[in-house]
Amino acid sequence: MRFHLDENVDRAIADGLKRRGIDVTTSNDAQLLGAADEKQIAFAQQNQSVIVTHDRDLLRLSGLGMSHAEIVYCPPASRTVGQIVRGLLLIHECLSESDMRGRIEYL
Repeated sequence: MRFHLDENVDRAIADGLKRRGIDVTTSNDAQLLGAADEKQIAFAQQNQSVIVTHDRDLLRLSGLGMSHAEIVYCPPASRTVGQIVRGLLLIHECLSESDMRGRIEYL
């Protein structure tokens, strides 16, 4: 399972996941800083990645029936970097890519 962290997610989370061997990209890596949510979704779908975000707009787009990549949503300032890394590791270890298909997980 791959993760794509949008620009609202702390870079330290990507670093923590990479140190543990997890395949992860960031909006900065993908040259998507300031890109519309739809472009973030398209990138994640193209790269078969799960989007990690603090942005409720992605949830809103999903609720409108827009096709979306899999999403992990964490409310802003609700978890520490370590807690988010541990939560993503748990998702990575416990769910397969097919388990995540079309799904939204909440941290």
